[in-house]
Amino acid sequence: MTTAPLTKTPPAPPASAASGSARSTRSAELPPQLPLPRRIFTHPVLIHYHRLTAVVLVVNLGVAGYGLGTGGWSTAELPTSQLAGLTLANFTLAVVVRQQYVINLFFWLATRARPSWPLRIRRTLGKVYHFGGLHVGGALAGTLWFLAFAATATVEALRAGSGLPATLVVTYLLVALLLTVCGTALPPVRARHHDLFERVHRFGGWLALTLFWALTVLRIAAEPGSRPLATALLTEPSSWALALMTFSVALPWLRLRKVPVAVERPSTHVALVQLERRRVPFPGSSTAVSRSPLLEWHSFANVPAPGERHFRITISRAGDWTGALVDDPPSHLWVKGVTTAGVANIETLFTKVVYVATGSGIGPVLPHLLADAVPSHLVWAVRSPRSTYGDALIDEILTARPGATIWDTATDGKPDMVALAYRAYREHGAEAVICISNKKLTWQVVHGLEQRGIPAYGAIWDS
Repeated sequence: MTTAPLTKTPPAPPASAASGSARSTRSAELPPQLPLPRRIFTHPVLIHYHRLTAVVLVVNLGVAGYGLGTGGWSTAELPTSQLAGLTLANFTLAVVVRQQYVINLFFWLATRARPSWPLRIRRTLGKVYHFGGLHVGGALAGTLWFLAFAATATVEALRAGSGLPATLVVTYLLVALLLTVCGTALPPVRARHHDLFERVHRFGGWLALTLFWALTVLRIAAEPGSRPLATALLTEPSSWALALMTFSVALPWLRLRKVPVAVERPSTHVALVQLERRRVPFPGSSTAVSRSPLLEWHSFANVPAPGERHFRITISRAGDWTGALVDDPPSHLWVKGVTTAGVANIETLFTKVVYVATGSGIGPVLPHLLADAVPSHLVWAVRSPRSTYGDALIDEILTARPGATIWDTATDGKPDMVALAYRAYREHGAEAVICISNKKLTWQVVHGLEQRGIPAYGAIWDS
């Protein structure tokens, strides 16, 4: 493998320079890949995210096999009732694991492990941010169970000769809606039409909840007997599942706020946005912001200022929304929900880490450098750092990490980031590498290192 020259930054660079120029031209030889039997589980198809999805689907397949193969379905109630229960159980899983408090709980539990624990345990706990696989598995299984419910309900209606009852109309509407939501969530569609995916997921999810409530009420009303609706809803398990989903979805919106912001633009590529909140977010968390609360939300890493009540987010030009914000800075932004833990919070699982960032990836890394909770080394590849991000931010980074490796791609070209990450990992005695970059490069670094037995982590773009 051919690698680019590796920058060696002087320990005390002058304020006028982002880092020392490329001084070392020797290559970082990568170690050999692991043997195939050990390497196979580092393949992107078998990442923990997909494994969790598979676990949920296999469990549901086992339930289906038990019910169909061994007569496990209860004869005391209609099959549609059990199918409805399985549908809502899976959708409840899909919704709850995306709730911000639950996400923070996952990270809190995973990072209770001490650095003295065996590395094989800690490196697995570090994959906690793959919890989205549970969301996908639950959503897929719930949709499949509901398709079975719709087919069974249709057969029952035809046998009864009751025409097209209201419950069946709502069922068909839900089938069409769920298939639309799943279709727009497919990775190729989501990547090309992310705004469409976001809106269908949000408004389609709200409408689906409403229709599930309507279907539950209609099914209770159609049951023999004269139970009051309120009593029936309180004793119906599906009602409690729907209530939990509704509360989970509504909770972030109950914390919707419009907050004043101060925007600094060191260049036409970047906006440094300062916000104030009564409770300053913890380092490594993210905040969802929007200029129009019902249409488009974006999450950015929080950079709290030690001892201050304000924090910053770094927004780089990367599309229509971010470009418009840089060109036309707002006076206020909408903020929703609670600050949520991000991937780099797993740093506390390790004795020392290497942060690998490119461009605006410095935003999620900076709060960890400032907090200094774990010894770390920074490798940052960026084009013209001082003219793009401003002297103040670069000096702040170099104050926090005087020995940081800052590669100026404008003068030194694009580096081999896998080799650069490995060299830093080896020379600084780190236990793990955390990469914050675009999707293609993050996967290249993470999988390039994991194939060589090095613990590596990076965002998986599942939201």
